Amino acid sequence: MEQSRGRNITRAGAVILLTLGCLYVLQPFLAAILFAAAVVISSWPLYGKLLVRLRGRRTLAALTMTLSLTLLVIIPLALVAYNLADNVASSFDQIRGALNDGELLPPAWIRNMPLVGEQIDNYLRQLVASRERMMELARRSVEPARHALLSGGMMLGAGVAQMSLAAFVSFFFYRDGEALKTVIGAAMRRIIDEDAAGVIDIVSQTVRGVMYGLLGTALAQALVAALGFTIARVPAVPLLSVMVFVFSLIPVGPPIIWGGAALWLFSHGETGWGIFMLVWGFFLISGVDNVVRPMLISRGSSLPFLLTLLGVLGGVIAFGVVGMFIGPTLLAVGYSLMSGWTHTKDPIVKQNGNGV
Repeated sequence: MEQSRGRNITRAGAVILLTLGCLYVLQPFLAAILFAAAVVISSWPLYGKLLVRLRGRRTLAALTMTLSLTLLVIIPLALVAYNLADNVASSFDQIRGALNDGELLPPAWIRNMPLVGEQIDNYLRQLVASRERMMELARRSVEPARHALLSGGMMLGAGVAQMSLAAFVSFFFYRDGEALKTVIGAAMRRIIDEDAAGVIDIVSQTVRGVMYGLLGTALAQALVAALGFTIARVPAVPLLSVMVFVFSLIPVGPPIIWGGAALWLFSHGETGWGIFMLVWGFFLISGVDNVVRPMLISRGSSLPFLLTLLGVLGGVIAFGVVGMFIGPTLLAVGYSLMSGWTHTKDPIVKQNGNGV
């Protein structure tokens, strides 16, 4: 008896050490693997339909899904990163040229702002008129601005690289998904016995709910924003729409884009269209978030707003850009499992009436 217990302890210790070693080796690629797993779980029903149409050719179906992920997510994100870098560089050149020529003046629309417009305009004119104060402010601001832009560019570049790796990994997850599902199911049954099937169902439903909520809301906001930008005749509608899609993954992110578009309209004397853009952005673009996101996420997990916010911010800190997806998904899975185990909420499988 003692010998059998000692053998089991040794075996468990060896398994734990082996698992830690595997995690250490895979740590640089963990974010991409988790993101690929979330994408594959979310799109598995679509992959199943595609597999039927392709008569069971798994490699071709996996390649089709991987290329679709590349075209719909990775390429637009790469274009946004490239355009942001190009626009920032040209903006710095324009500001430097204006400073050298002494023609840097606040736009006329600032003075027309209610309540505080005149005070802001006077301060900016005094600041520009005082060459010494302007140079001192520039010296204090240029290094933090350069550091922030460099960090943002590196984060976007790392995000594109992580998503490219995730697309590569997703190909093998699609192709070998059935075998992986069998292995994971067997391992789960060894660990938690008869509860394994329920846990797997909860995880899959939660991942789908969160991913559908994040991506569905982002797509809806991008489409509504594109319509508003087109009506208001804002330039670079495709770029701004993609930026709304990306920024909608961050809480209170889209107002940065449509608010900037409204300021651009005001600066060009289009006061009516600027007001239209503010109203359109506040009630329609941002309003989509209050309707679509809860409706989609509730299919998988009713994740509280605080956990969603912490998941996005913590995920970005831990995993980079792809952490915007990974963080809320991990917290939603943990929240759903804890709610089910503590019987504070019925399991998702019972709510929906079906499993995977």
